[in-house]
Amino acid sequence: MGNQSDPSEMSGRQLKQWVRHLLESDADWADIFKAVDQLRARRVVNPLFACFYDKSARIRWRAVAVMGHTVSGLAESNMESARVVMRRLMWNLNDESGGIGWGSPEAMGEIMAQSQALAGEYAAILASYIQPDKNYLEHEGLQRGVIWAIGRLAGARPALMADSSANLRPFLNASDPYHRGYAAWALGNLKCREAAPAIEHLTSDSSAIEIFRENNLIPTTVGRLAETALAAIANGEN
Repeated sequence: MGNQSDPSEMSGRQLKQWVRHLLESDADWADIFKAVDQLRARRVVNPLFACFYDKSARIRWRAVAVMGHTVSGLAESNMESARVVMRRLMWNLNDESGGIGWGSPEAMGEIMAQSQALAGEYAAILASYIQPDKNYLEHEGLQRGVIWAIGRLAGARPALMADSSANLRPFLNASDPYHRGYAAWALGNLKCREAAPAIEHLTSDSSAIEIFRENNLIPTTVGRLAETALAAIANGEN
């Protein structure tokens, strides 16, 4: 794999292999972030984009987490370079890109959860991906990513996602269990009391799904996420 002791000397292909190996490893997050921080942020971004298309869900989600860490840090030192990455993520979700932007909405949500400055500029665009009169994404797989991203940002900066409640609620009745579970979780993060009755109906939903929370991919069910959401809404009312 080349000179593993000095990734700054690696070719682009070697660096992709190095990043994937790092994400696949059992290293803790502090060590992972320390490892990528030794590189220029713009060198790390391309390998992370490649990992969004990996067969392993663990690697895909870990790439999202590292992208959030890297680009939020980049925003502090070079805001325009961070905007370039955000625009690339948005381009991947554009029909004209010619591909499917796997991982792009999740990365947008993770970046903005960590960067207040970028959230202020791009939160409305993320929200627009489930707005029927805006940039609504028809692809169900991408919708999963958008709902998760809105939930992630809602947990960190709920005021920026407050207007998404009405557009999230229809997903509680979706055929896709990920849509139902992620929408319940997001609405819980938004403390949306109006959604509580519909979320209550999901507490008996035993559909098995996974959710990425606190940098871990966690097996759960729609029902458990609904219960968590109801507890969050109840706490918000206290």
